[in-house]
Amino acid sequence: MNRHMEGSRTPVTWARQSGICAAVVAFTAWISLSASAAESHSTPSRHEGEEYQPYKPTARHSYEDVDHWKAVFDAPGRDHWQRPALAVAALRLEPGMWVADLGAGTGYFMSYLSAAVGKTGTVLAVEPEPKLLAYLRERAEKIGADNVVPVLASLDTPRIPPGTVHLILIVNTFHHIDDRLNYFQRLQGALKPGGRIAIIDWHKRPTPEGPPVAHRIAREHVVEEMTAAGYRLIEESDILPYQYFLIFLVK
Repeated sequence: MNRHMEGSRTPVTWARQSGICAAVVAFTAWISLSASAAESHSTPSRHEGEEYQPYKPTARHSYEDVDHWKAVFDAPGRDHWQRPALAVAALRLEPGMWVADLGAGTGYFMSYLSAAVGKTGTVLAVEPEPKLLAYLRERAEKIGADNVVPVLASLDTPRIPPGTVHLILIVNTFHHIDDRLNYFQRLQGALKPGGRIAIIDWHKRPTPEGPPVAHRIAREHVVEEMTAAGYRLIEESDILPYQYFLIFLVK
């Protein structure tokens, strides 16, 4: 559920895609990055006066109205603060890599990810809303992103084939995921050895863009939850004005 604005929810020739889909169909830069060690917590802490509930989603929406969400997720001014080219460059993707855009929405990052991994790479555009998934396929065909494979996820599992991806990108989606401890523990199985998870989400403070503050999860809580799920924070960037940008590795 890449709920790129949510406020903001927030790409294999097709012949080659069919080969990839055989693995998928059953379950349908470097810029200012600094190494950082995550603190170990067995369970996330509660902070007095906050709405935060560990592992619980802070907002639920229907995403069936594709035209509405296109207007939201692909708003003309979004590039100014989301800085997609800069953000994807910071992921240090290489040609031939497999990357999953978890909660791809309308495919805001599609062209950037597709170009980064090249014709020999693959982008799994993972989305649980069937109508958005159909739009993702149309968008990939329209822009000639033959290395994009749409994947119909379930709300409790992304249905990424085991051991396939070098990186999972999760933009403005973390706070929508339910039962996150189990979700992210299972998500480890989708990663190749050394695979990373990059989480971009809203700072828990008022910003000119983004969802209500009550719908946001503070950076420290994300680190606590991911640590409890078996990951460690290895990199962090401050290149985005309204969002934290965290990269995790399985412990």
